[in-house]
Parts: sequence; C-alpha cells; structure tokens
Amino acid sequence: MAMSSLSSLSHCTPTSNHLSRRGVNDLPARRRFSAVLLDKDRLHRKPRLALSSDLPTAAHAVTQKHQSLEHAFRGAPAKSPREDISARWREIHGMGDWEGLLDPLLHPWLRREIVKYGELAQATYDAFDAHHLGSCCYSPRGLLNHLGLAQNGYIVSGYVYAATRVELPRWLRSLLHADAWAAGESHWMGYVAVSDDAESQRIGRRDIVVAWRGTAAASEWFKDLQSRLEPIEVQRRGGEHARVEHGFQSLYRSRSASTARNKNSDSSASEQAMAQVTRLVSLYRARGEEVSLTITGHSLGGALALLNAHEAASVMPDLPVSVASFGAPRVGNAAFGDELRRLGAHVLRVVAEQDLVPKMPGLLVNESVDKDCRAHEGVYAHVGTELRVDTHVSPYLKRGFDPAGAHGLETYMHLVDGYMCRRSGFRAEAKRDVWLVNKACAMLKEELRVPSCWYRHAAHEVPHDLPSPYQVVPVAC
Repeated sequence: MAMSSLSSLSHCTPTSNHLSRRGVNDLPARRRFSAVLLDKDRLHRKPRLALSSDLPTAAHAVTQKHQSLEHAFRGAPAKSPREDISARWREIHGMGDWEGLLDPLLHPWLRREIVKYGELAQATYDAFDAHHLGSCCYSPRGLLNHLGLAQNGYIVSGYVYAATRVELPRWLRSLLHADAWAAGESHWMGYVAVSDDAESQRIGRRDIVVAWRGTAAASEWFKDLQSRLEPIEVQRRGGEHARVEHGFQSLYRSRSASTARNKNSDSSASEQAMAQVTRLVSLYRARGEEVSLTITGHSLGGALALLNAHEAASVMPDLPVSVASFGAPRVGNAAFGDELRRLGAHVLRVVAEQDLVPKMPGLLVNESVDKDCRAHEGVYAHVGTELRVDTHVSPYLKRGFDPAGAHGLETYMHLVDGYMCRRSGFRAEAKRDVWLVNKACAMLKEELRVPSCWYRHAAHEVPHDLPSPYQVVPVAC
C-alpha cells in the first residue's frame, strides 16, 4: 500500500506464513476493513507487531546489536510535511533537469514529490485484481480513498486498459498457464488523475498525472522478454532513427475489443490515456490555469511512461511534461533519448543499485559502450536524470541477494525517503513507515518482526458478477 503510515491503511489485513489464510469476513465488523495487529501466540510467542506510533514499546524484540533500528522510529510523525512549493514548481517539475536539487543534497521538497508520485504508482498494484481478468478492484471515484491516498490531493479521471493478447505456441501457453489469453483480452494498466484545488494551490499549477502499472500478468511478462528495437510510431521530423523496444510499444499501442470492464471499444492504452490528458488540458487551460503533465510508473510502468511522455510532448509541445520512474528498464536507443530531450520532456529515473531490471534490455550492449557503438540504432540507452539509491544504506533492510525485494516499489520509496546524498547514510528523519517495505516481499531485517508479503485487501467496490468482499493478493514485479 502506498501511503505514509500503516495506521491509515484501509481494507488491509497483515498476515504471515504463520497465520491461517482466513478471509477478512471472519474478523469482527469493526475491524474488517482496517489494519490489525498480529496475535503474538500465532507468531510462536514473538512480541506483537506494533504500528509506527508504538513500535519503541517492542524494544525487547530488537537485539542489542540493532538498538539503532528501534531508535530511528522514536518520534517519527505519521506523514511527511507537505510544504508550499508553488514558487519553485518549474524546477521541481524538472524544467532544469533537477540541477541543484539532487546534488550535493536531495532537496526535501523534491524528495516529498518523488514519494508522492511513487505512491500514486503503487496504487496500480494495490488495486489490481490479477485473479479476475486483470481488472481494478475499485471504481475510479473510490480508488485513492480506498487505498488511503486521499491526502495526496488527486482525483481520478478515468482508467486505462491495454491489450495483452500474445500469440504463443501451445507448449509455452501451457507452461505459463496462459489459459486466460482470450482474443481481445485487456488488462487494467493504470489511471489518469488531476490535482484538486488545494493540491494545485500548494504545487503552483493544475497537475495531471498518468500512473502506469508494472508487470503482473503472464502475457505482459512475455512482452517484456522481447528484445527487438523498432521505429517509434510517433516520429518527429529529423528523428527517424529513434527506436524503442517492440514489446513495450506493442503493449502501449495494441488495440483490443471492449470488455465488461473496458468500455473503450477498439482503443489502445495510448489512445485512452491521451484522450483523457487532452481533455483535461483543454478544460483547465480554458479556466486560465497553468497545467503540467507528470507521468509515473514502476518497472514496465516506467517504460510505458516514457512512451506516453514522448507522445504527449509530440502532440502538445507547449505542455510541461515530466516523468518520475522507478526501477524502469531501458526503452529505446540513444536517438530516442535525444528526441525526448528535443521535445522538452524531462525524465527523473530512480534506480536501485541492486535492482536487475534497469539493466535490461541491453545487458551487454548499452550506453556504456564506446561512442561509435552507442550511435548504432540497435544499442539500448537509458534516458534522463538518474537518482541512484542503495539498499545497503538502509539499516532496516537485509543484505542478502533478493532481486524481487530490491525491485519492489515500496523498497524504492523507503530508500528515497531515507536518501540524503551519494556519500551519506540513511537519514534519521525519514518519515515513511518501514512496515510498508514488506507488503509484497521479505526485505526487512528479522529483528523488526514484520511478516513478509503481509498485504491483503478486500475490495469494497467490485463488479456485480464477483463475490463481495473479494480478497486478492496483488503481485508486484
């Protein structure tokens, strides 16, 4: 769950492998859709888990060696402060490629904005129903409220779906359990939102956000594994050499027939997102407001965010466009990056040192090769300004090799919240609740007694053909 405090969680029940897998309906009504503490007897008499507000009382659960871990929680507020950044919104939005805001120290205003966009991206995982043809568990109106993100100040305008049908040989379909890949299948891939009046005043403009979901379906994984550069469909004059990875562009551009959850008949994810963005830009500019577009995503979502930014900057060259991506792979060649810069799109790319996904595609042949090879159309290259974080800096995270944990979006937000500069340790004033790191992984140290993969939610708003409440375990990749 992407939010600042576990105490504000809704529709979640922390669990562990020690606990029975009973549904949320077995809980008393007053606790059914709220965060609950784990029963100590069911955890083999380990001390009960505490929320951020009373974690120091569980000091006996922390060894002498790790007293500093417990001390860092003491006095930490539930939410990060949200300053008025309206006077410097262009800098924070990336107009100057964040010069002076990342180095020598990460500016606290920028840190808070990065985490905010990460939380909006995390919502695409937390609400995704992977067990029912890739739909969203909530209506657009209730999405952010149900996930505890109402305080972020955004209103969801609509959803974006993508066609994920892939022609595979029968043996591979069987291996991947791809029996749900019906013709015209579409999956919920994210949403478009716009800042409300209070948030717009705080940040100095009306901010439109497109949040893209990372990989969660087998067909999307198959698209990810493709590694063939092809010309980008929206080309600028002089940008004929810009190429992007085939699978990413296919997911972004492919059309699918309408379904019960996707009413956009015969429309691609690109068309759905751009239709909403264009409408919102026209609406708020007609009111005389300054408007910006921020596109965010994690993993595959970060790749789709770059394609979306390229298209938006091409169609609306006077619109400030920026990208905040987390753990995103390479998307295209160097010419694609050059074209994005010429279009005026600004990209802030958050990368964890231990994450393998940003090293793909082009593990062997990428922007690190010599200049002559780099100019070749078939060489992958990253785009934008990099903020590099390191799991080894956090005193709360395990040191072992955990590729899934290092790639998790909650891990990224934890590291950004604790980041000060390249040469310093984890900041003691970090506000984000470390419980959130273990939502879908096991990255936290055992001394903290936080169970792994504890996140469950019960959808309060579901399609009529599904049981209610419908319990689902979101899978982040």
